[in-house]
Amino acid sequence: MKEDQHKKNTKEPDAENPYKLLDLKLTKVENWAAGVPAVIAAFSDLIEEKTLMRGTKALFKMNQIGGFDCPSCAWPDPDDERSPLGEYCENGAKALAEEATSKKITAEFFKENSVYSLAKLDDYQIGKMGRLTEPMYLPQNGTHYEAISWDNAFKKIAEHLTALESPNEAAFYTSGRTSNETSFLYQLFAKEFGTNNMPDCSNMCHETSGSALRPTIGIGKGTVTLEDFYDTDVIIIIGQNPGTNAPRMMSALAKGKANGAKIIAINPLPEAGLMGFRNPQEIKGIIRNGVKLADLYLPVKINGDMALLKAIETILIELENKNPGKIFDYDFIREKTTGYDAFLKQFENYNLDDLVELSGVSKETLYQMAEMIAFKKRIIVCWGMGLTQQPNGVDMIKEILNILLLKGSIGKPGAGVCPVRGHSNVQGNRTMMIDEKPTDEQLDRLQSFYGFNPPRKHGYDVVRAIKAMHEEKVKVLFSMGGNFLSATPDTTFTANALRKLNLTVCVSTKLNRSHLIHGKEAIILPTLSRSDIDMVNGEIQFITTENSMGVVQSSKGMLKPISDNLINETQIVCRMAMATLGNKSVINWQRYHDSYDAVRDDIEKCIPGFENYNLKVREKGGFYLPNAARDGQFITKEFGDRAPFTLTEIPVNELNHDEYLMATTRTHDQFNTTIYGLDDRYRGIKNERRVIFMNPKDIEKAGFKSGDKVDLFNYDDNIERIAPLFIIVSYQIPEKNTVTYFPETNVLVSVNNVVKDSNMPASKYVKIKIKKHDPKIYEKINKL
Repeated sequence: MKEDQHKKNTKEPDAENPYKLLDLKLTKVENWAAGVPAVIAAFSDLIEEKTLMRGTKALFKMNQIGGFDCPSCAWPDPDDERSPLGEYCENGAKALAEEATSKKITAEFFKENSVYSLAKLDDYQIGKMGRLTEPMYLPQNGTHYEAISWDNAFKKIAEHLTALESPNEAAFYTSGRTSNETSFLYQLFAKEFGTNNMPDCSNMCHETSGSALRPTIGIGKGTVTLEDFYDTDVIIIIGQNPGTNAPRMMSALAKGKANGAKIIAINPLPEAGLMGFRNPQEIKGIIRNGVKLADLYLPVKINGDMALLKAIETILIELENKNPGKIFDYDFIREKTTGYDAFLKQFENYNLDDLVELSGVSKETLYQMAEMIAFKKRIIVCWGMGLTQQPNGVDMIKEILNILLLKGSIGKPGAGVCPVRGHSNVQGNRTMMIDEKPTDEQLDRLQSFYGFNPPRKHGYDVVRAIKAMHEEKVKVLFSMGGNFLSATPDTTFTANALRKLNLTVCVSTKLNRSHLIHGKEAIILPTLSRSDIDMVNGEIQFITTENSMGVVQSSKGMLKPISDNLINETQIVCRMAMATLGNKSVINWQRYHDSYDAVRDDIEKCIPGFENYNLKVREKGGFYLPNAARDGQFITKEFGDRAPFTLTEIPVNELNHDEYLMATTRTHDQFNTTIYGLDDRYRGIKNERRVIFMNPKDIEKAGFKSGDKVDLFNYDDNIERIAPLFIIVSYQIPEKNTVTYFPETNVLVSVNNVVKDSNMPASKYVKIKIKKHDPKIYEKINKL
C-alpha cells in the first residue's frame, strides 16, 4: 500500500494481534464546546484530505439557500436569513472534507491490495483511502476486486435477483443520507420486485421514537420548529449530546437561553456540549467564555431515566396538591387526553426515595428540576440514542409525553417533543416509505397510481434481516449507502451472516468495512456525493431532503465529481429496475432515470403533504410538511382525537458483583460509523479509540488502575463475546456504569438485546465483565 495513503499514527495490524494500541494521551476534559478549536479542526481535515481550496469553496455553499444540504446531521437550517460566515459546524466540515477529498481509489488500488489485507485495517484507516471512482466486482473465491462496467454490474445484480426462489430472499438496506427521490424509487422497486424487506438505519437509531410517538400523538416525528427553541421557557435534553452529534443545535440553545429559556441536561456523562458553547462567529465566543448552557445537570445512571421521570412526576403531583390548578393544565387534560385518572392512581405505589436511588440523582437535584418546570407551560424535550437504544426506550419516551400532557406542553408554540435525528435524511427516508412495515393506506395509494399490487406482508428490519441472512432465508443484500457491518450489533454473528449471502451490493462514495466482509460475490457501485454536481442530460439537477423538523428543502451540489465514471443514486435504482424487471414492469423507469422533476411529480400523487412538490421545493427555504400534533391535534387509531396517558413500568436492573452496564457512544471525531480521527477532544482523549470510561471507585474496587489494559466480555444468550485490549480511563460517570466507543464494541451487543416494541439494538444497555488483558485472547477470538 502506498505510503501517502496512510495518515500519521496509523496502527499496523498483524494476524496474531490486530488490535495494537497507540500512545494514548489524556488531556483536559472540556466544559464547553465549539469555539476556535472547532474552526481549526474543521480546516485541518480539509488540509489532510488535500482539498483546502475546493473544500472551503464548498463550505460556504453548504446549508445555504440554493446550495447543498450538509451530509452530516439533520439539524434544521434557519427558515429565512442564514449566516454569510457559514451555516456549518465542525462535524459538517469534516463530513464535507471526506467527500470532497482529492484522494482516489481506482481499479489499480484494488489490484495492489487484496480484500484480506484491507480487512486487517481498522475502520479509520479504511475510510481514509479516498473516493471510489468506478464499479468493482469480486467474483466467488476471488481475492481482489476487479473493474466491471456499469452494464455488466446491473446484469450481474439482475441475474442474482431473478434467480431467487422468492423476492423475500432479497433485502434492500438504506442509509439516512439517501435523497427523497432515490428513497421513493428504491422502495418502489423493492415493492414491484415483490418484497417489503427494507431494513434501514432508522431501525438502529430512531425506530424507538416512532414506536412511542405514533400511538400517542399520531405522528412518528417531532412537533417543534427551530423558532420554538428561540421562544420557550424550558429546554430539557435527555440522552443526547449536542456538542458532538448535532453541533449546530448549540446555536439554537444559546439563542433560546439569551431569550430567557432555562436548560436542563440529563445524561450519565457531563458532556461539553451540554455545559457551554463558544460561538466562533461571535467575538465573545472567541475571546471570552461564551455561553453557559445547562442551568441544571442530572447525572442519571444508565437506564435510570425511567425512575428519574417518575420521580419528577411524583414531585409535580406533590406541588400540584399544594398549588391546585397551578401546575397541571386541566383544560388540556380534559379536552385533549385520555387515561388521566389511571395514570395518577399508579403513584400511590411509588416511593420517592426508592425512585431517587434507582435514578442515581440526588433528591435535591430532582426537586430543582421539578420546580424549574412546575409553573411553566412552554417546555421542549429533546432526546437522542441515549434513550432510543435502551431496552425500555419506547416506554421512556411515552413517559416524557406523560409529563408534557400533564403540563399541556405539546401542540403549542415553544412546546413539544424533539427527537434529534442523526443522519441528514433519515426522517425523509421514512416519509418516502422506506419502511419494512408499510401501512395499507400507503400501499393502496401506490396500487391506485401505478397499477401493480404491492406486497402486504411486513418485511425484515435490521435485526430480523441479520437473523434471516444467518438462516439463509435472505441470499442477496443490496445496501443503498451506509456501512452495514460496522453499524449493526453482534459483529461476529453479523459478519458470519453476510458471508453466507450469494451477493452483497454496496452503493458507496468511499471504501468501508462492508465491502471487505461480503457475500460469495460482491459488487461496489460508486456514486455521487451530496456536494457533487449532478448533471443529467446536460442540466444540473437538485435533490431534496427532510430535516429533523419536517422541512423539505432542495440540495444542489457544486463540486466537479472526482471521476467521470460515477452516476447518481436515482440512476442506479432505475438501471437496476430496468435490468431486473424488464418488460414486466408497469413503471417508466427511464423517465425517472432522466429527470428528478418527474420523480417529484409522482411523489406528490402518492404521499400526502407533497402537493405541488416541484413548485414548493423551489421556494426559498423549502416547505413544512403537515404535522397535526404540532397544531394540537392528536389523531391516533386507538384513541381517536385524544393523546393517551401511558402506564409504564420501572425496569429491574440487577448486576452481579463483577458486572457493569456499558453504553456505546461516538467520539467527537466521528459521525456514525465514519471515523475522522483518533481524538475525542471534549472528553480529553487523544490518539486512541480503544478506551473504556469507568468511575474511579469502580476501578479501585476491581483492583485496576487508570491506564490498565483490559478485555471486555458479554455473556448474553450464554455466548461469550469478546472485545479485546482496551485502556481504562477514570471518568466522572455513575458507579457500575461504563462507556465505550462504537463500532469497536458493537461485537458485545447481542443481536437479541433489543428495545421492546421497536426491535432496535439496545446498544446503550449492555452487561459486561472486565478482565485484565490476556495476550492469548486472540487465539480464542480466532476460533469464534
